[in-house]
Amino acid sequence: MARRSKVVNSDAVDATLKPDWNYEAKVAEVERIIAQIEAGELELEEVFEKFTAAVEYLRQCETFLQQRQQQVDLLIETLSDEPE
Repeated sequence: MARRSKVVNSDAVDATLKPDWNYEAKVAEVERIIAQIEAGELELEEVFEKFTAAVEYLRQCETFLQQRQQQVDLLIETLSDEPE
């Protein structure tokens, strides 16, 4: 079996997100927005603005998780490629 060499760019997600970006903080913010919308605390225009922000946060989270999954997959592959 030919050994493949892959380089993981662990900074790929960091290049698209601010340095202080935090997955848990974004999820908490989405939950807060959902609670505000459900409670009827916002004017209609604010609902649309908050909803738009929540969708963007969820996209960022999805990108972050996909890239981390790729890193895990690569690490598992690397382990299976090592001679026993």
